[in-house]
Amino acid sequence: MQLLLVDDDQIFCRVLVNAFEKRGFEVGVAHDVDQALALLGKNGAPDYAVVDLSMPGGRSGLSLVEALHAYDARIAIVVLTGYASVATAVEAIKLGATHYLSKPAHADEIIQAFDRGQGDSAAHVEESAVSVKRVEWEYIQKVLNDCDGNVSAAARKLGMHRRTLQRKLLKRPVKS
Repeated sequence: MQLLLVDDDQIFCRVLVNAFEKRGFEVGVAHDVDQALALLGKNGAPDYAVVDLSMPGGRSGLSLVEALHAYDARIAIVVLTGYASVATAVEAIKLGATHYLSKPAHADEIIQAFDRGQGDSAAHVEESAVSVKRVEWEYIQKVLNDCDGNVSAAARKLGMHRRTLQRKLLKRPVKS
């Protein structure tokens, strides 16, 4: 079982590599999109991929999800992020991800997510209203994604100063 792990957090990678190797996976590690694509070219398509959404170098994990899916649609891809939003979850699934999880995620959770090729109609539906701050956060993430991560373009589209948007992006998202 070949697994490609792509995350810029080297300590988190080490922890996951150990956990996956104990579960019988052969793990290749990359810390940005370009390294991951180089590994893909060198080793071929893995069976599984775990991709962090936020990557250094100006390219998001979404671009890697799209490239992995185009390379081989059979790769089970799980996207991990510390800043989950509805907009990025939808985009990840549209681009070919199997599942989307918030960090921190345990190796067993990720392995279960690999097998989630279909939706679950019995999933619990949350009835609580979302706060205005959470809606704002998700809308900002959607606009930023539409602008391919370009903060200046997103700020123009949102009608706010670039520095104001940068301050908002530095804050953690509100839970609900």
